[in-house]
Amino acid sequence: MAAYLFTCSILQTLSEAGKIEIAEDKLLHYLGELPGTPNGPVQLLENICTILEGQGRATHGNVIRHVLNIVVTEQELGGLGISGKSWEEVDEHTLHEIKFLTDAWLTAAESRAAARHLPQPLKQQDTRRLPMNLAEKILAHHAFSVPRRERVVAGDLLRVSIDWVIASELSWVGMKHSVTSLDMKPSAWRNDRFWLSGDHTVDPRTYHDKRVQALIKGLESAKRDLKMTENQGSNYTIMHTEFVRERAEPGMLVLGSDSHTCSAGAVSALAIGLGAGDVMAGLATGETWFKVPECIRINFTGQPAWYIGGKDVILSVLKQLKRNTYAAERIVEFGGAGAKLLSCDARFAISNMCTVRDPNDRPELKPTADDRSTSRNLVLLQAFLFPTVSLNRLSIAAGARYEGASYASTFEIDLGEVEPFIAIYPSPDQVCPVAERTGMRFDGCFIGACTTTEEDLVLAALVLEAGLKRGLTLEKGKRIVVPGSLPIVKNLRALGLLDIYKACGYEQPAPGCSLCLGIGADVAEAGSQWLSSQNRNFQNRMGRGAVGHICSAATVAASSFNMTLTDPCDLLNDVSETTFKEYLARCKVARGGSESKLAGGKQANNVQYIEPCLLGENARSAEGEVPALEAAAVSLDDARLGSINSRIYKLDDYVDTDALPQIIPAPACVGSPTDEMLGSHCFELTNPDFRDYVRSGHRVIVGGRAFGCGSSREEAPRALKGLGVQCVIARSFAFIFGRNMPNIGMLAIVLTDEAFYKAAQQGENIEVDVEGRVVHVAGQTFPFSLDDMELQLIRNRGLAASYQKLGSKVFAALCQKPAPLPISALADATLAQGGSIGRQMDW
Repeated sequence: MAAYLFTCSILQTLSEAGKIEIAEDKLLHYLGELPGTPNGPVQLLENICTILEGQGRATHGNVIRHVLNIVVTEQELGGLGISGKSWEEVDEHTLHEIKFLTDAWLTAAESRAAARHLPQPLKQQDTRRLPMNLAEKILAHHAFSVPRRERVVAGDLLRVSIDWVIASELSWVGMKHSVTSLDMKPSAWRNDRFWLSGDHTVDPRTYHDKRVQALIKGLESAKRDLKMTENQGSNYTIMHTEFVRERAEPGMLVLGSDSHTCSAGAVSALAIGLGAGDVMAGLATGETWFKVPECIRINFTGQPAWYIGGKDVILSVLKQLKRNTYAAERIVEFGGAGAKLLSCDARFAISNMCTVRDPNDRPELKPTADDRSTSRNLVLLQAFLFPTVSLNRLSIAAGARYEGASYASTFEIDLGEVEPFIAIYPSPDQVCPVAERTGMRFDGCFIGACTTTEEDLVLAALVLEAGLKRGLTLEKGKRIVVPGSLPIVKNLRALGLLDIYKACGYEQPAPGCSLCLGIGADVAEAGSQWLSSQNRNFQNRMGRGAVGHICSAATVAASSFNMTLTDPCDLLNDVSETTFKEYLARCKVARGGSESKLAGGKQANNVQYIEPCLLGENARSAEGEVPALEAAAVSLDDARLGSINSRIYKLDDYVDTDALPQIIPAPACVGSPTDEMLGSHCFELTNPDFRDYVRSGHRVIVGGRAFGCGSSREEAPRALKGLGVQCVIARSFAFIFGRNMPNIGMLAIVLTDEAFYKAAQQGENIEVDVEGRVVHVAGQTFPFSLDDMELQLIRNRGLAASYQKLGSKVFAALCQKPAPLPISALADATLAQGGSIGRQMDW
């Protein structure tokens, strides 16, 4: 009976979702009632594939065959794992899941056909086009139109299509809130291009908790409501880990509601972390907008020691360049001969940490080209020019193809000089060699977080094995290892490496953010000292009052015997390089790769490099659609905004979303808080009087440099809005925070005139004339610039409200009036006239 009912439901799904009708007399084949016909859901799907292919329905046959592959794939690799099982051995939940997958993937075929397709790339560069760097090529190729045929340049406003959206269970709450708060339902332009993973807070040890149950329910409802094909559920993978390993491809444009979205730069994708509402709009429309940012180039030279991974490389970069300096609000492009020697895992670790920020230090390394940086927040993007595998996406070319491209600065990092490093609490760029700080004592050692890759975990286990063979004893302390995904767990188990971690006293929770975020099942105790391979070591990151220092997994492993900082090089002398590489090769083969892609970063011989096709302002895409500047007129809200009259609350530089001074504590973001609920926790750890001041009329904040640095959490500006803050004025804003402000309908103004900050003191009366673009304080007037798009967003009460009004045309409408000058040019012109700099955020 179960087989009959399930078969009928599958036929109904084929009819409704795929418009496929199969004759009734073929039903016996599905039920396995003919002599010699196997019995089970796998055989059912195989028979359906055969019939569809026989009917000439190759597309639908491929869809069902793809579902079949998922059904038979092991659960630890993301499948259902029912290969060879009969009807009696498959439970009702699994049958329901097979039906869902069939429906979802048939829907995906339809949504893929309906979505915008990028123009065909060029096999060689257009001779009339000027050189562009990799990010400019990717943005230009995804643009609906470009302002000039020759190239795009920093400051150009582009409406672009996107390839993927990624989110966690925690950021999905904010994404969903951005539309449900306006009585709209979440939607997706393509149900097969939304990667959602439960990793930040959910954990099997806390599945009983009501808040965690609500998050899990949110994951499941998103899966069902959007018919998601890429919902990873809870604790299958940290959101970035398997997305980069399984889905990201060179030349893609990825949006994520997490600041470490840039991890996909490991495979030369342009991956950008944004606020939740911003990403939700991208998910609904398949579009977004950017102002082309400037780019710096870091050339790797030399050859690293075989045991040097991406973590020590990026710590070396941070040690020399620091943060909030040359890379501030710019794309970082890595290349050079040395980049060819870096594995994809090493590139992942480097990309993953391109989002970190720091408020203080200045660079030690001087640029090899003229630098035009200001003290703004560090860029969130990065790309390698030498991907391990080319998937024929877009212009992933050797360095020669970038000759003449524009870079704000160029640097060289010698990989031969990289050694084991440690970043001292509380900043990822307070870096020094491990050898100089040996002897530091710790209460705990943590190996995990998304930045700790499979090869890091393998090498760390081999270091532990070397220590055990030497007879090293384990001193008292807490030890935790958290691989980034179940596929990695499977590989480590097959190699016997999980047993080594267990022998060394390491707890092994399910894949997730764990101590790197410190708001789930694992929270470091106040006052405890930790050595960690995670990506951030800000104050309160691992737990309120806990102290964390970050380094490579190998250094953590070597230090975890006596809980004292130890240079891993001594134990690494006992580790066989050959064994290490053999283990990595076995991991690659286990997940369907080939050893030929591993050796020295060599690429396959059949790599084809392609160039972007640029659509001019009067051009049409492959679907014949009208580009942004010719879009059908859409009415925007042109109601004038009144002036803001308030008193000032004064803050310093580097107000942070994560570290101190902290706008909103991470635990306050859990659940589905309203703006008002978030506001009740605003600055509660560092400025407890702040909320009373705002309630008494101090509704304009005057800050300093890099206001809102930290993470992509949109809850930070929402907390300010919920409390009643009307405007933030600062010398500069962090990239994501500055974009989040107008996206939620709030005013963010950049002023750098020293006279303003002398006049704008705590409690001083201030008037902000939004339409006139001037600020009045202490009898003085200060002009500011405000982009037309930002003004429209504020008039419309934010991006979500704009989408509610304009629907899928929202970005066409917002982008139809590009600024006459790039913002950076406007700022330069104002400076030249001796005035105050206007808007500095080159989005």
